[in-house]
Amino acid sequence: MSPTGPRGSAPVAWWVAFGHRDFKLFQAARLFAVLGSQMQSVAIGWQIYAIGGRPIDLAWVGLAQFLPAVCLSLVTGHVADRFQRRRILVVCYAAMALLSAALFAFTRADPTHLGPIYAVLVGVGVARAFQGPASQSLLPSLVPVEHFSNAVAWSSSLWQTAMVLGPTLGGVAYAAFGGASKVYAVAACSSLSACALVATMRPIPPRAGREPTTLASVFAGVKYVWTNQVVLGAISLDLFAVLLGGATALLPIYARDILHLGPWALGILRSAPAAGAAVTGVALALRPIDKRAGAKMFVCVAIFGVATIVFGLSRSFALSLVALVAIGASDMVSVYVRSALVQLATPDAMRGRVSAVNMVFIGASNELGEFESGLTAQWFGTVASVVVGGVGTLLVVALWALRFPKLRRVDELRDATP
Repeated sequence: MSPTGPRGSAPVAWWVAFGHRDFKLFQAARLFAVLGSQMQSVAIGWQIYAIGGRPIDLAWVGLAQFLPAVCLSLVTGHVADRFQRRRILVVCYAAMALLSAALFAFTRADPTHLGPIYAVLVGVGVARAFQGPASQSLLPSLVPVEHFSNAVAWSSSLWQTAMVLGPTLGGVAYAAFGGASKVYAVAACSSLSACALVATMRPIPPRAGREPTTLASVFAGVKYVWTNQVVLGAISLDLFAVLLGGATALLPIYARDILHLGPWALGILRSAPAAGAAVTGVALALRPIDKRAGAKMFVCVAIFGVATIVFGLSRSFALSLVALVAIGASDMVSVYVRSALVQLATPDAMRGRVSAVNMVFIGASNELGEFESGLTAQWFGTVASVVVGGVGTLLVVALWALRFPKLRRVDELRDATP
């Protein structure tokens, strides 16, 4: 079935977003960037655990990348609303290439200490802090509003496809090359390719009537999110559910110490959630959610929690993969609904600042979630950390369903357009 357009209009084709030149360039750039970053993440995780050998060492990976997003969130959102978002992305991708080159040079020196790796990861966090709001707020400018849901579905699906291929390629490359240095070289080339593709996009005309920079304008994104119960509910549900239920940081431990496998298995485990998400993203592009979007979001986050518990208890590689695929598929529905709600419910002049707040929530659920997972695994054990996190996700779903009834009752996503 084709996605439908606005009420009373004819259905639009399932590929309609790709009819826009800059959308295609933007997605190709993200594909290269995510491929490189995910290959790099696998190499970093295995390298750090090989050098340090403690779960807490993996916890610092997430924290090093999360703190810059929090500290710079007000600045990065305002920058995305004040300056050309395409140029911001060019600078960010170039910076990511330089940081990957730094990891390459450091690894070639045969490191025995983790400090320099963490320092580079802080730089990665800074680049991502500026990249995230610019990237999220740019997407609605690339397609008409009636094609935006289709664009979100394809954008998320392509991102997840890169999340499937990247870790797998990273794990295989790490094993084939006998180390991380060449993986970092490939990541640098991927970021440079993304930089070149974004640079060829057409400049988007400046937005008219930009408000002057004041303390109130800097905090406007925070105020908007706090007063909009649908947006606040959507992004905070994702924050706490993934913060508690995320087990990505512990995958090197599962691959090596619980499943007793090598780097190739880590790459496949890292790819499994993205595989489920990519397939779900394509399904959403072909058959978008057009009714009871809020309720479906809650159900899928609950499935995410249950699948996390199954993964935590599994001792079978096959069952672990199935659980991780279910985690990714259910999370994809949440990402789809949240992305559409946040972008469609926010005026363009504020999208950078609201996206910056959203990126802090996403970063908290991902990078801070990695820190939380590593810390609790250090304290209570790896399996207990994952299982308790999955139970916590289910409790969050129940509490948020009661606390945010307006989000639970959201029907059609396009009704969120301001």
